[in-house]
Amino acid sequence: MATLGRLSRRVIATSLSGHLRHERNHKLLLLGRRSLATEAQSAIKESPDRVKWDYRGQRQIIPLGQWAPKVAVDAYVAPNVVLAGQVTVYDGASVWNGAVLRGDLNKITVGFCANVQEKCVVHAAWSSPTGLPAETLVDRYVTVGAYSLLRSCTIEPECIIGQHCILMEGSLVETNSILEAGSVLPPGRRIPSGELWAGNPARFVRTLTHEEIKELPKLATAVNDLANAHFSEFLPYSTVYLEVEKLKKSFGILI
Repeated sequence: MATLGRLSRRVIATSLSGHLRHERNHKLLLLGRRSLATEAQSAIKESPDRVKWDYRGQRQIIPLGQWAPKVAVDAYVAPNVVLAGQVTVYDGASVWNGAVLRGDLNKITVGFCANVQEKCVVHAAWSSPTGLPAETLVDRYVTVGAYSLLRSCTIEPECIIGQHCILMEGSLVETNSILEAGSVLPPGRRIPSGELWAGNPARFVRTLTHEEIKELPKLATAVNDLANAHFSEFLPYSTVYLEVEKLKKSFGILI
């Protein structure tokens, strides 16, 4: 019995010493890792040239590679719009809430005093099946209704695209034309100048009158005036609006 007792005490002592040794080695390993991590953090210095983005929320301007969106000084781009890649928004143009302009494959251009309204999606493909330029062009004084989808299409000056329209690759809307709401313009389809088209797929309805053609740019101008009112509410600096209000009061402008 005495021999069994001595053997059991030896086994317990050996196991306890092995466990303590293992814990001591584990602690030393953790301390070594912490010291290495601290040294690595102190050695890494952030470059002063690095662009600091706010990743907490949605980014409005997203550069892709060598391309960065360009927005004119007096163009209105709503706060929750996304512009990515080769996107150019010219003077007096407006892009309204929730629209996405994704120029990751080709160019997207929104011309002078044109407007792309709420929840529109504008994209451009690598190439067009018709051989026409694959970039997407919304030319001057063009109105694009809400929830429309534009992909590698060309819209010439002074046109109206109704709400929920779809314009596919290579489609062309010539100047002074109207595409009715909910219409689908198939790939390569052309709407001649001065005509009204509608349907899925879009078909010729009638020729626009001279009075209707004169009214086309007035809609874009009215939207531009409305955009200016919105633009004054989204100033780039936090308290500048107070100075603007004082200036308006001094000139007798109603706020």
